[in-house]
Amino acid sequence: MNVVFDFGAVLFTWRPVDLVTECFPDHAPTPALAGHLAHEVFGHADWQGFDRGTVSMPEVIDRTVARLGLDRAALTKLVEGIGERLVPMPESIALLNRLDALRTQQQANGGEPLHLYFLSNMPVPYARTLERLHSFLKAFDGGIFSGDVLLIKPEAAIYQLLQNCYALEPAKTIFIDDLLGNIEAAQAQGWHGIHFKSAPQVTQALQAAGLSKIGL
Repeated sequence: MNVVFDFGAVLFTWRPVDLVTECFPDHAPTPALAGHLAHEVFGHADWQGFDRGTVSMPEVIDRTVARLGLDRAALTKLVEGIGERLVPMPESIALLNRLDALRTQQQANGGEPLHLYFLSNMPVPYARTLERLHSFLKAFDGGIFSGDVLLIKPEAAIYQLLQNCYALEPAKTIFIDDLLGNIEAAQAQGWHGIHFKSAPQVTQALQAAGLSKIGL
């Protein structure tokens, strides 16, 4: 069995509306306006290029300032600091640790192999920050950050790349992501998908998929 995790809003907090509300209170005085601004910053093709690794951090700052008229210093501080503000989600990390322990147990008992991977849309600077700050990432057998390979979810090619790199059998691969479109793209490759809502919900889904020993 292969279990593949997304990172943002699955293992690490990702709250774009809170970020723009804090950094640009004049532009986001209401929840609706904050949501709109967050979409304009993080949902635009410029940010997607940053995720993909084809747009640098200085370039995405320049483009966003020009497009939205935001204060350059405030936006720079926001963008440069995001890597440190991606905080591990305790329940999700506990689930990862239980899977890691189950993998060790199954290896010792000669059970079906369990492998852990990640597939995350993540700009290169943030990927390197997460690797530096969080030793629990060593629990993964491997994975792909979008910025390293110039591909992003939900493009089929990034799923195929992970599958080919680690010889994943689609029918034995479960993908966990908070975005339904990314889950549907994985299912189109023959993978199973779990649309993340909470760590307990994912735990129950994994138990139903055959990993009954991970517990709640």
